[in-house]
Amino acid sequence: MIFETLLFEKKSGYVLIILNRPDKLNALNGQLFNDLADAVKIAAQDSDIRAVIITGSGSKAFAAGADIMELHEQDNTTGAEFSRVGQRVFDAIEHLGKPVVAAVNGFALGGGCELAMACHIRFASTNARFGQPEVNLGILPGYGGTQRLTRLVGTAKSTELILSGMIITADEAVKIGLVNSVHESSELMDFTEKFVQTIVSKAPLAVYAALESIVNSNELSANEGMHFEAKKFGEICGTVDFKEGTKAFLEKRSATFLGK
Repeated sequence: MIFETLLFEKKSGYVLIILNRPDKLNALNGQLFNDLADAVKIAAQDSDIRAVIITGSGSKAFAAGADIMELHEQDNTTGAEFSRVGQRVFDAIEHLGKPVVAAVNGFALGGGCELAMACHIRFASTNARFGQPEVNLGILPGYGGTQRLTRLVGTAKSTELILSGMIITADEAVKIGLVNSVHESSELMDFTEKFVQTIVSKAPLAVYAALESIVNSNELSANEGMHFEAKKFGEICGTVDFKEGTKAFLEKRSATFLGK
């Protein structure tokens, strides 16, 4: 499938989704949301794809935010749906069922930061910058920023960043738990792909079940989460890969996982 605003590069066991509006710093417009929704659907349905990497084209931006021209046209009638469009796409990423890793290669502001937060893991380049500066435009985050940022860094820090519109460095983002690690720009993609290749080498059904349990921990009580984990644990105990993994361990050899 050919996309207008992104590149879809299928690799061995994973796919690289590259936001491709470098002249607009990969700003998120309606067409990009449509393309991203379609790309995520393909990744979910393709059994050969076990993980996803999302990054931006060019060296300046992951995604600099929402397209301001489109944003400016909204009013109190259309604004809520404008917000929900982005929320639906980012929810689809979070609930894809397969690991999604953001390689943040520059500015991740506003909607760009919200996109990164919808991914399950975030690696950043040294020149990456993060923030929810919507208050500078007379608006608030609309693609899940108030919710995901608060879950990731806590209420106090989230409130500080959102109400001030402050932009922070990659190093600060690591300190507050917004990103997992920081890398030189020339090394970011190599590190990210090697990490994803490690995930792809594991038992896929176990990876998916673990990820589902983690994602659901944001929405379930502690007791409900424990029950959900036990349910998934039991399901995985019935898989061919579980028998293979434990047998391989006992026989002191590498396991061959089939995704069954």
